[in-house]
Amino acid sequence: MVDALPSVAFIGAGSMGGAILQGLVASGIPVDGGITATNRTAAKAAELAGLPGVRSIALEEQPDGNAIAAGSRIVVVGVKPAMVPDLLVEIAPQLRDDAIVVSIAAGVTLATFAANLGEGVSVLRSMPNTPATVGRAVTGLAAGAGVTDEERALVRRLFETVGSVIDVPEEQIDPLSTISGSGPAYVFLLIEEFTKAAIGKGFAEAEARLMAEQTFIGATRLLEASGEDPAELRRRVTSPKGTTERAIAVLQGAELDGLFARATDAALARARELAAGV
Repeated sequence: MVDALPSVAFIGAGSMGGAILQGLVASGIPVDGGITATNRTAAKAAELAGLPGVRSIALEEQPDGNAIAAGSRIVVVGVKPAMVPDLLVEIAPQLRDDAIVVSIAAGVTLATFAANLGEGVSVLRSMPNTPATVGRAVTGLAAGAGVTDEERALVRRLFETVGSVIDVPEEQIDPLSTISGSGPAYVFLLIEEFTKAAIGKGFAEAEARLMAEQTFIGATRLLEASGEDPAELRRRVTSPKGTTERAIAVLQGAELDGLFARATDAALARARELAAGV
């Protein structure tokens, strides 16, 4: 376990970058050299300015802010994907010899980073998801050529401040995005439909939402606390010839396995289109 991190910069500390930054601060892990964050506007920079150990820079007030941030050991790139190549060209001359560049920009490949930063720069590509904002992310992490075990461990520790980390080869980043990246939306959709079903049974909307949302939250907490396989927990709720068994039969009759496979296949196809610029 890494006990401390070197200096960290978040270039483009928007929703995701800001969530990881706040998770890092909340973790209490020492950051030698401090944390630097850049955002385009003063209003956005002000949201992070009060965090302990954070230097928050507004580019509209300090145009060379990205160059300043690029002097950190770990440089997290969180700008919009279309902006990444120009940003890399901007910061490349300011990077330290031992810099570790980490992408949280969806769809931008390690090859793009290598082409714009030059040879010899350690780069990792990550895919966190939105539960990072509550410290429960799943982050896929793919290391580029030449990344050392020490560098990978530092970046892994950074993302562990907001949840769990899975090391994957780069070709698995897009498939991972269809599960954990898009996954929260699938869960929210299921809760929406469960709520509608409750309303259809005569419950008021507030009651229906309470039942649906807290059932999902309670079930996932039980799953986590028990350490059991979800199929086993399902069996324990499903009494033979009972009401749950009848409902499960209907759901399984809808061939949910094929439905989820098709949904994630569609997401993967779109991820590959986006990577190709379509």
